[in-house]
Amino acid sequence: MKITSEKVLNKWVETTLTNNNGMQVRFLNFGGIITEIIVPNRDGVLENVVLGYRQYEEYEQNPNYFGAIIGRVAGRIQDASFHLDGKRYELENNEETRHLHGGSGGFHQVMWETSPFQTNNQIGVQLSHTSPDGEGGYPGRVNVTVTYTLTNKNEFFIDYQAISDKKTILTLTNHTYFNLTGQQKETVGNHFVNMNSDQFIELNQNLLPTGKLIDVTHTPFDFRKGKRLIEGLKATHPQNITVGHGYDHYFLFNKDAEPSIIVKEDTSGRILEINTDQPGVVMYTGNGLDNQLQLREGMSKKYLGVCFETQGPPASLHQQGLPSILLEANEPYKKQTRFAFHRY
Repeated sequence: MKITSEKVLNKWVETTLTNNNGMQVRFLNFGGIITEIIVPNRDGVLENVVLGYRQYEEYEQNPNYFGAIIGRVAGRIQDASFHLDGKRYELENNEETRHLHGGSGGFHQVMWETSPFQTNNQIGVQLSHTSPDGEGGYPGRVNVTVTYTLTNKNEFFIDYQAISDKKTILTLTNHTYFNLTGQQKETVGNHFVNMNSDQFIELNQNLLPTGKLIDVTHTPFDFRKGKRLIEGLKATHPQNITVGHGYDHYFLFNKDAEPSIIVKEDTSGRILEINTDQPGVVMYTGNGLDNQLQLREGMSKKYLGVCFETQGPPASLHQQGLPSILLEANEPYKKQTRFAFHRY
Protein backbone atom coordinates (compact mmCIF):
# COMPACT_ATOMS: atom_id res chain seq x y z
CA MET A 1 0.00 0.00 0.00
CA LYS A 2 1.26 3.47 -0.73
CA ILE A 3 0.39 7.16 -0.69
CA THR A 4 1.81 9.47 -3.33
CA SER A 5 1.25 13.17 -3.97
CA GLU A 6 2.06 15.60 -6.77
CA LYS A 7 1.45 19.27 -7.50
CA VAL A 8 -1.06 20.15 -10.23
CA LEU A 9 -1.45 23.63 -11.73
CA ASN A 10 1.26 24.69 -9.27
CA LYS A 11 -1.36 25.35 -6.60
CA TRP A 12 -3.13 22.11 -5.70
CA VAL A 13 -1.90 18.75 -4.48
CA GLU A 14 -3.36 15.56 -5.93
CA THR A 15 -2.95 12.54 -3.68
CA THR A 16 -3.20 8.92 -4.81
CA LEU A 17 -4.04 6.07 -2.45
CA THR A 18 -3.03 2.66 -3.87
CA ASN A 19 -3.79 -0.66 -2.17
CA ASN A 20 -2.13 -4.05 -2.70
CA ASN A 21 -4.72 -5.02 -5.35
CA GLY A 22 -3.94 -2.03 -7.56
CA MET A 23 -7.13 -0.17 -6.62
CA GLN A 24 -6.52 3.58 -6.55
CA VAL A 25 -8.38 6.59 -5.20
CA ARG A 26 -7.09 9.94 -6.44
CA PHE A 27 -8.22 13.31 -5.03
CA LEU A 28 -7.31 16.99 -4.70
CA ASN A 29 -6.81 19.02 -1.54
CA PHE A 30 -9.04 21.60 -3.29
CA GLY A 31 -12.64 20.68 -2.46
CA GLY A 32 -11.53 17.19 -1.45
CA ILE A 33 -12.41 16.44 -5.07
CA ILE A 34 -12.15 12.77 -6.04
CA THR A 35 -10.74 12.79 -9.57
CA GLU A 36 -10.38 9.04 -10.18
CA ILE A 37 -11.27 5.70 -8.61
CA ILE A 38 -9.58 2.82 -10.40
CA VAL A 39 -10.89 -0.70 -9.76
CA PRO A 40 -10.72 -4.05 -11.63
CA ASN A 41 -13.45 -5.50 -13.84
CA ARG A 42 -14.29 -9.22 -13.79
CA ASP A 43 -11.16 -9.95 -15.84
CA GLY A 44 -8.90 -7.95 -13.55
CA VAL A 45 -8.58 -4.98 -15.93
CA LEU A 46 -8.10 -1.78 -13.94
CA GLU A 47 -10.26 1.14 -15.10
CA ASN A 48 -11.56 4.46 -13.81
CA VAL A 49 -15.18 4.31 -12.58
CA VAL A 50 -15.91 7.98 -11.76
CA LEU A 51 -16.37 11.12 -13.83
CA GLY A 52 -13.76 13.87 -13.80
CA TYR A 53 -12.50 16.69 -15.99
CA ARG A 54 -9.72 16.23 -18.53
CA GLN A 55 -8.22 19.61 -17.57
CA TYR A 56 -7.65 20.39 -13.89
CA GLU A 57 -8.55 24.05 -14.48
CA GLU A 58 -12.19 23.00 -14.90
CA TYR A 59 -12.39 22.04 -11.21
CA GLU A 60 -12.08 25.70 -10.18
CA GLN A 61 -15.73 26.35 -11.10
CA ASN A 62 -17.02 22.76 -11.22
CA PRO A 63 -20.75 23.57 -11.61
CA ASN A 64 -21.54 19.84 -11.64
CA TYR A 65 -19.69 19.33 -8.32
CA PHE A 66 -17.70 16.39 -9.72
CA GLY A 67 -16.23 14.39 -6.84
CA ALA A 68 -16.42 17.21 -4.28
CA ILE A 69 -17.10 17.39 -0.55
CA ILE A 70 -20.43 19.19 -0.13
CA GLY A 71 -21.32 21.37 2.85
CA ARG A 72 -22.28 22.97 5.08
CA VAL A 73 -25.61 21.62 3.84
CA ALA A 74 -25.87 19.22 0.92
CA GLY A 75 -28.93 19.73 -1.26
CA ARG A 76 -31.38 22.55 -1.80
CA ILE A 77 -32.73 24.89 0.87
CA GLN A 78 -36.08 26.47 0.09
CA ASP A 79 -36.11 30.29 -0.17
CA ALA A 80 -32.37 30.25 0.68
CA SER A 81 -33.28 30.71 4.34
CA PHE A 82 -34.20 28.87 7.51
CA HIS A 83 -35.37 29.61 11.05
CA LEU A 84 -33.48 28.47 14.11
CA ASP A 85 -34.70 29.23 17.64
CA GLY A 86 -36.89 32.04 16.33
CA LYS A 87 -34.22 33.71 14.24
CA ARG A 88 -34.23 33.80 10.44
CA TYR A 89 -30.95 33.08 8.67
CA GLU A 90 -30.46 34.26 5.10
CA LEU A 91 -28.27 32.21 2.76
CA GLU A 92 -27.01 32.79 -0.77
CA ASN A 93 -29.42 32.36 -3.70
CA ASN A 94 -26.97 30.45 -5.87
CA GLU A 95 -29.64 28.50 -7.79
CA GLU A 96 -32.42 30.92 -8.71
CA THR A 97 -34.30 31.45 -5.41
CA ARG A 98 -32.74 28.39 -3.80
CA HIS A 99 -29.57 27.73 -1.82
CA LEU A 100 -27.69 24.75 -3.25
CA HIS A 101 -24.84 22.67 -1.80
CA GLY A 102 -23.56 25.21 0.71
CA GLY A 103 -23.46 28.12 -1.72
CA SER A 104 -20.84 29.28 -4.20
CA GLY A 105 -18.22 29.34 -1.44
CA GLY A 106 -19.15 25.96 0.04
CA PHE A 107 -16.82 23.16 1.03
CA HIS A 108 -16.35 22.20 -2.64
CA GLN A 109 -14.34 25.45 -2.98
CA VAL A 110 -12.16 25.04 0.11
CA MET A 111 -8.44 24.33 0.26
CA TRP A 112 -8.39 21.53 2.82
CA GLU A 113 -5.45 20.86 5.09
CA THR A 114 -4.27 17.27 4.66
CA SER A 115 -2.61 14.75 6.94
CA PRO A 116 -1.78 11.27 5.58
CA PHE A 117 -1.75 8.08 7.68
CA GLN A 118 -0.93 4.42 7.13
CA THR A 119 -1.32 1.12 8.99
CA ASN A 120 -0.77 -2.50 7.93
CA ASN A 121 -4.25 -2.79 6.41
CA GLN A 122 -5.27 0.71 5.39
CA ILE A 123 -4.04 4.04 4.14
CA GLY A 124 -5.69 7.40 3.99
CA VAL A 125 -5.70 11.14 4.37
CA GLN A 126 -7.46 13.34 6.89
CA LEU A 127 -8.78 16.59 5.39
CA SER A 128 -9.47 19.44 7.82
CA HIS A 129 -11.12 22.85 7.58
CA THR A 130 -12.53 25.48 9.91
CA SER A 131 -15.59 27.40 8.71
CA PRO A 132 -15.94 30.68 10.66
CA ASP A 133 -19.13 31.78 12.37
CA GLY A 134 -21.45 33.43 9.84
CA GLU A 135 -19.69 32.09 6.75
CA GLY A 136 -22.23 31.73 3.95
CA GLY A 137 -24.90 32.94 6.38
CA TYR A 138 -24.63 29.88 8.64
CA PRO A 139 -24.30 30.27 12.41
CA GLY A 140 -21.44 28.75 14.36
CA ARG A 141 -17.71 28.25 13.97
CA VAL A 142 -17.47 24.70 12.66
CA ASN A 143 -14.37 22.53 12.72
CA VAL A 144 -14.71 19.84 10.05
CA THR A 145 -12.66 16.73 9.35
CA VAL A 146 -13.29 14.44 6.38
CA THR A 147 -11.20 11.26 6.27
CA TYR A 148 -10.62 9.21 3.11
CA THR A 149 -9.51 5.63 3.86
CA LEU A 150 -8.64 2.80 1.44
CA THR A 151 -8.31 -0.83 2.57
CA ASN A 152 -6.91 -3.99 0.96
CA LYS A 153 -10.49 -5.29 0.73
CA ASN A 154 -11.16 -2.67 -1.99
CA GLU A 155 -13.19 -0.60 0.46
CA PHE A 156 -13.17 3.18 0.38
CA PHE A 157 -14.48 4.88 3.52
CA ILE A 158 -15.49 8.52 3.88
CA ASP A 159 -15.78 9.59 7.52
CA TYR A 160 -17.27 12.98 8.35
CA GLN A 161 -16.69 14.63 11.72
CA ALA A 162 -17.50 18.14 12.87
CA ILE A 163 -18.22 20.26 15.92
CA SER A 164 -19.78 23.73 16.16
CA ASP A 165 -19.56 26.32 18.92
CA LYS A 166 -23.18 27.35 18.24
CA LYS A 167 -26.37 25.53 17.37
CA THR A 168 -26.43 25.24 13.60
CA ILE A 169 -27.44 23.03 10.67
CA LEU A 170 -25.11 20.57 9.00
CA THR A 171 -25.25 17.62 6.63
CA LEU A 172 -22.22 16.68 4.56
CA THR A 173 -21.84 14.41 1.55
CA ASN A 174 -19.62 13.62 -1.41
CA HIS A 175 -20.74 14.29 -4.99
CA THR A 176 -18.87 11.64 -6.97
CA TYR A 177 -20.50 10.45 -10.21
CA PHE A 178 -20.04 6.68 -10.65
CA ASN A 179 -19.99 4.78 -13.93
CA LEU A 180 -19.10 1.13 -13.39
CA THR A 181 -18.64 0.36 -17.10
CA GLY A 182 -15.13 1.79 -16.71
CA GLN A 183 -13.60 4.61 -18.77
CA GLN A 184 -17.20 5.93 -19.26
CA LYS A 185 -17.89 3.45 -22.09
CA GLU A 186 -21.69 3.76 -21.79
CA THR A 187 -24.27 5.69 -19.82
CA VAL A 188 -25.52 4.34 -16.50
CA GLY A 189 -28.88 3.23 -17.89
CA ASN A 190 -28.07 -0.47 -17.53
CA HIS A 191 -26.71 -0.16 -13.99
CA PHE A 192 -28.84 -2.48 -11.82
CA VAL A 193 -29.58 -0.86 -8.46
CA ASN A 194 -30.89 -2.43 -5.25
CA MET A 195 -31.88 0.04 -2.53
CA ASN A 196 -33.46 -0.61 0.86
CA SER A 197 -36.00 2.20 0.70
CA ASP A 198 -39.80 2.15 1.03
CA GLN A 199 -40.30 5.92 0.57
CA PHE A 200 -38.91 8.94 -1.26
CA ILE A 201 -39.61 12.65 -0.88
CA GLU A 202 -41.75 14.30 -3.56
CA LEU A 203 -40.28 17.24 -5.49
CA ASN A 204 -42.15 20.22 -6.93
CA GLN A 205 -41.45 21.87 -10.28
CA ASN A 206 -38.64 23.92 -8.70
CA LEU A 207 -36.92 20.70 -7.57
CA LEU A 208 -37.72 21.54 -3.95
CA PRO A 209 -39.01 18.82 -1.62
CA THR A 210 -42.68 19.20 -0.73
CA GLY A 211 -42.22 17.13 2.42
CA LYS A 212 -44.66 14.52 1.14
CA LEU A 213 -43.35 10.97 1.45
CA ILE A 214 -44.34 8.76 -1.48
CA ASP A 215 -44.58 4.98 -1.18
CA VAL A 216 -42.33 3.43 -3.83
CA THR A 217 -44.66 0.47 -4.43
CA HIS A 218 -45.68 0.12 -8.11
CA THR A 219 -43.50 3.08 -9.15
CA PRO A 220 -40.13 3.45 -10.96
CA PHE A 221 -38.76 4.37 -7.51
CA ASP A 222 -39.07 0.84 -6.12
CA PHE A 223 -35.53 -0.54 -5.99
CA ARG A 224 -36.16 -2.98 -3.15
CA LYS A 225 -35.85 -5.99 -5.46
CA GLY A 226 -33.59 -4.15 -7.88
CA LYS A 227 -34.12 -2.57 -11.27
CA ARG A 228 -32.12 -0.95 -14.04
CA LEU A 229 -31.89 2.83 -13.98
CA ILE A 230 -33.14 2.97 -17.59
CA GLU A 231 -36.64 2.20 -16.28
CA GLY A 232 -36.74 5.56 -14.53
CA LEU A 233 -34.93 7.43 -17.30
CA LYS A 234 -37.66 6.39 -19.74
CA ALA A 235 -40.58 6.44 -17.29
CA THR A 236 -43.62 8.66 -17.65
CA HIS A 237 -44.05 8.97 -13.88
CA PRO A 238 -44.51 12.70 -13.10
CA GLN A 239 -41.65 12.66 -10.60
CA ASN A 240 -39.20 11.28 -13.16
CA ILE A 241 -40.29 13.89 -15.69
CA THR A 242 -40.03 16.74 -13.15
CA VAL A 243 -36.26 16.28 -12.75
CA GLY A 244 -35.53 16.06 -16.47
CA HIS A 245 -36.40 12.39 -17.00
CA GLY A 246 -34.47 10.49 -14.37
CA TYR A 247 -33.79 10.64 -10.65
CA ASP A 248 -32.74 13.48 -8.35
CA HIS A 249 -34.69 12.41 -5.29
CA TYR A 250 -34.12 11.78 -1.61
CA PHE A 251 -34.76 8.15 -0.66
CA LEU A 252 -35.29 7.33 3.02
CA PHE A 253 -33.51 4.13 4.04
CA ASN A 254 -35.33 1.39 5.89
CA LYS A 255 -33.93 1.17 9.40
CA ASP A 256 -31.37 -1.54 10.13
CA ALA A 257 -31.30 -2.69 6.50
CA GLU A 258 -27.77 -3.47 5.25
CA PRO A 259 -26.24 -2.78 2.86
CA SER A 260 -28.05 0.42 1.97
CA ILE A 261 -27.38 0.18 -1.79
CA ILE A 262 -25.93 -2.39 -4.21
CA VAL A 263 -25.11 -1.42 -7.82
CA LYS A 264 -24.21 -4.01 -10.49
CA GLU A 265 -22.98 -3.53 -14.05
CA ASP A 266 -23.16 -6.60 -16.28
CA THR A 267 -20.62 -5.81 -18.99
CA SER A 268 -17.78 -5.13 -16.54
CA GLY A 269 -18.88 -7.48 -13.77
CA ARG A 270 -18.34 -4.72 -11.22
CA ILE A 271 -20.39 -4.38 -8.05
CA LEU A 272 -20.51 -1.29 -5.84
CA GLU A 273 -21.84 -1.83 -2.32
CA ILE A 274 -22.70 1.23 -0.23
CA ASN A 275 -23.23 1.23 3.52
CA THR A 276 -23.94 4.35 5.55
CA ASP A 277 -25.31 5.53 8.89
CA GLN A 278 -27.01 8.47 7.17
CA PRO A 279 -30.84 8.32 7.11
CA GLY A 280 -31.07 8.47 3.32
CA VAL A 281 -29.54 9.28 -0.04
CA VAL A 282 -30.10 11.56 -2.99
CA MET A 283 -29.71 9.45 -6.12
CA TYR A 284 -28.94 11.70 -9.07
CA THR A 285 -28.62 10.21 -12.56
CA GLY A 286 -26.78 13.08 -14.25
CA ASN A 287 -29.93 14.44 -15.91
CA GLY A 288 -28.32 17.88 -16.18
CA LEU A 289 -25.05 16.81 -17.79
CA ASP A 290 -24.59 18.16 -21.32
CA ASN A 291 -22.30 17.09 -24.14
CA GLN A 292 -19.98 20.11 -23.93
CA LEU A 293 -17.74 19.00 -21.05
CA GLN A 294 -14.33 17.51 -21.78
CA LEU A 295 -13.98 14.67 -19.32
CA ARG A 296 -11.01 12.47 -18.60
CA GLU A 297 -12.11 9.69 -20.97
CA GLY A 298 -14.12 11.70 -23.50
CA MET A 299 -16.99 14.13 -23.82
CA SER A 300 -19.80 14.22 -21.29
CA LYS A 301 -23.42 13.42 -21.98
CA LYS A 302 -26.68 13.04 -20.13
CA TYR A 303 -26.84 10.03 -17.78
CA LEU A 304 -23.08 9.40 -17.96
CA GLY A 305 -22.80 9.08 -14.19
CA VAL A 306 -24.92 8.39 -11.10
CA CYS A 307 -24.39 10.04 -7.70
CA PHE A 308 -25.28 8.47 -4.36
CA GLU A 309 -25.28 11.48 -2.02
CA THR A 310 -25.70 9.93 1.43
CA GLN A 311 -26.94 12.69 3.75
CA GLY A 312 -29.68 14.03 5.96
CA PRO A 313 -32.61 15.81 4.24
CA PRO A 314 -32.45 19.66 4.17
CA ALA A 315 -36.22 19.51 3.57
CA SER A 316 -36.49 18.93 7.33
CA LEU A 317 -35.83 22.66 7.81
CA HIS A 318 -39.24 23.49 6.37
CA GLN A 319 -41.19 20.24 6.56
CA GLN A 320 -42.27 18.10 9.50
CA GLY A 321 -41.65 14.40 10.04
CA LEU A 322 -38.22 14.10 8.41
CA PRO A 323 -34.82 13.32 9.98
CA SER A 324 -33.31 16.50 11.41
CA ILE A 325 -30.08 18.16 10.24
CA LEU A 326 -29.83 20.37 13.34
CA LEU A 327 -26.53 20.22 15.20
CA GLU A 328 -26.41 21.39 18.80
CA ALA A 329 -23.51 23.46 20.07
CA ASN A 330 -20.51 21.31 21.04
CA GLU A 331 -22.31 18.14 19.95
CA PRO A 332 -20.12 15.93 17.73
CA TYR A 333 -21.29 15.33 14.16
CA LYS A 334 -20.09 11.88 13.09
CA LYS A 335 -21.15 10.05 9.93
CA GLN A 336 -19.63 7.38 7.70
CA THR A 337 -20.21 6.04 4.19
CA ARG A 338 -18.46 2.92 2.86
CA PHE A 339 -18.00 2.19 -0.84
CA ALA A 340 -16.90 -1.41 -1.43
CA PHE A 341 -16.03 -2.74 -4.89
CA HIS A 342 -16.45 -6.40 -5.85
CA ARG A 343 -16.63 -8.50 -9.04
CA TYR A 344 -19.01 -11.19 -10.32
